[in-house]
Amino acid sequence: MPLHVRGVGLPEQQPVELWIVDGRISREPVSGANTVFDGGWILPGLVDAHCHVGLGEHGGSIEIDEAIVQAETERGAGALLLRDCGSPTDTRSLDDRDDLPRIIRAGRHLARTKRYSPGLAIDIEDESRLPDLVAKQARRGDGWVKLVGDWIDREIGDLGPLWSDEVLKTAIEVAHHHGARVTAHVFGEDAMAGLINAGIDCIEHGTGVTDDIIELMVEHGTALVPTLVNIENFPGIADAATRYPKYAAHMRDLYAKCYPRMAAARDAGIPVYAGTDAGSMVAHGRIADEIEALKGIGMSPDEALGAACWDARRWLGRPGLDHGASADLLCYADDPRQGPAVLNRPDRVILRGQMF
Repeated sequence: MPLHVRGVGLPEQQPVELWIVDGRISREPVSGANTVFDGGWILPGLVDAHCHVGLGEHGGSIEIDEAIVQAETERGAGALLLRDCGSPTDTRSLDDRDDLPRIIRAGRHLARTKRYSPGLAIDIEDESRLPDLVAKQARRGDGWVKLVGDWIDREIGDLGPLWSDEVLKTAIEVAHHHGARVTAHVFGEDAMAGLINAGIDCIEHGTGVTDDIIELMVEHGTALVPTLVNIENFPGIADAATRYPKYAAHMRDLYAKCYPRMAAARDAGIPVYAGTDAGSMVAHGRIADEIEALKGIGMSPDEALGAACWDARRWLGRPGLDHGASADLLCYADDPRQGPAVLNRPDRVILRGQMF
């Protein structure tokens, strides 16, 4: 039976009526529809733009049944579109499930040998192989490739870049040739300029942004996904790094400067999107907490919600509440811009026209 919802649509904040038939939105009336929501707020499904479905609590791959539970948790929190920024588990079989969020995959992380979490990345001994492996991941992914831009270098006892500028430029050009965008894990300062000058499309975490880097990102149109709820783990990471006091001090410094730096990036006009880094150190289903954290870098409630909803969907090339679009939407009796207490509890979750 067709469904019908009525309320105030976001972001327009105008009355809206939607009919749902055969899993798609109709802006035109459909006879015989069952009204399942009447009064309140209606918005497109939320987006977690940095998520890891298929990553275990302690890193490494997991069984597909556990990955399904992770995806179901995201659905319950209203995150109906996930940009999976690297997973060691092949989750493509989840695409056959009409009851699970849509996943945009970046394939596997690409890192130098012993320069990332064990079991998570494809290890590359010779950096000259990076362009070929980028091409392979571009063909396997859904329009994104994920690099590890920096990680602890045990020889210097601190964060250090993984790749030369020349190899980065070639690899990112290869990805773009294959129609894929490239993003990178970056904590510190030193790897940023090389990645941005090479044409990278997005920076994940980005706690090392400085005024010079912000100017460079504005010039190149580089996006930022700061994963603020994961940055809260930095003090614990530092406490555990007793063998590397220089690295530990650096992580504490990055944590202390995070919010002012992110606020400066946002004020400069860098596109900022919401991602939780859900996977090993962050539980799934926390997109509302990330939206709340974005208010701490100066975003208004509308802007912060947009960074995990309509703006993020536009960035990822996915529709919102458009006529003919897949019926992936949320309904709230109370205004979801009030914060996690409301946003975490949608009254109706509709995914591909099914109600949950």
